[in-house]
Amino acid sequence: MLQSNKPHLFQHVDFYEMLAVPGSRRCPQWRHPSQLLHAAMSLIASTLSPEATYRLMSGIVVPRPIAWITTLSDTGVVNLAPFSCFTFVSNKPPLLGINIGRKAGRRKDTGAHIHALGEFVVNIGSASQMSAIHESSAEHAPEVSEAELLGLATLPSTMVRVPRLADVPVSMECRLERVIPFGETGAEFVVGEVIVFHVRDGLMRDGKVDTRALDPVCRIGGPNYATLGRIVTLRGMQQTPKSVLDSPP
Repeated sequence: MLQSNKPHLFQHVDFYEMLAVPGSRRCPQWRHPSQLLHAAMSLIASTLSPEATYRLMSGIVVPRPIAWITTLSDTGVVNLAPFSCFTFVSNKPPLLGINIGRKAGRRKDTGAHIHALGEFVVNIGSASQMSAIHESSAEHAPEVSEAELLGLATLPSTMVRVPRLADVPVSMECRLERVIPFGETGAEFVVGEVIVFHVRDGLMRDGKVDTRALDPVCRIGGPNYATLGRIVTLRGMQQTPKSVLDSPP
């Protein structure tokens, strides 16, 4: 039988927390409430299911910007879907990266179209389009155009065959640069080179996008989204200007 190592002076106190490691024959460990300020739940990643891991990570890595991607099927259907595992990975050339998972072991329409055509458009929606962004995540048959279903107008792109959304503040025409497979679920990190930026008039200030005017939407896990909120401006740091390497690594 395990013997308690609860400090003698606190045998009569009920607010100690006992910690016992499952399967261990070591004595349970007692901690004072002052120590609980730093208490944490420890989860062994290898014991979690893919769904549990996704829920955990999508709630931790927040907020996430949303790439509202248009692609084109071989029959001319404009597919539209949001992806929040999204970032930029290079500025010269400008490269965007999006993690695209699978559905029942098969590539999602977005991933399949990008592989087939080698082109796509990343649209950035505003807070006023939050509902449409969310609704476009619903699953539909490949022959259904989410853009048409949601009544979202499109425009011809300049250098790719995939249409862009007409009423978003920013669209970026992309050509597929590479696809990197990751993990056991078949997820792929899709990297695209931006060849044309479309930025709504009035959004640029001194060569930069006015983030407040952009009014972007971010994902924070599940059906939960957030808007920009308060912007805090701190002192600018002196930085070495960006440049191109004389000899790439």
